Amino acid sequence: MKKLIVLMVMALFVGNTYAEKKKKVSEVTYKVEMDCQSCVNKITKNIPFEKGVKDLNVDFEGQTVTVKYREDKTNKENLVKAFQKLDFEVEEQKEGECASAKKKCCSGCSK
Repeated sequence: MKKLIVLMVMALFVGNTYAEKKKKVSEVTYKVEMDCQSCVNKITKNIPFEKGVKDLNVDFEGQTVTVKYREDKTNKENLVKAFQKLDFEVEEQKEGECASAKKKCCSGCSK
């Protein structure tokens, strides 16, 4: 009887392991108009706390932000809204495309 119970418990654990959905992580790069270090700080302090964001890479020189996110938790539209809440204009950067040369300050610098 004990062996039967142990086998059933083991079968449940194995079944749950294979039944778990794989959590797909996607990556998207946005062109973000940043003008100063304050813009970078604003992004790095807020965007990682958005639901589903796994990793963030801000390139001030290239005016881009690359976000790795879990598809089961968020999507590209929600990420764009998160940037817009911080008063940044963003546009998805297609592969091989260069970032725009125009800049707009987040009003965090002392110009």
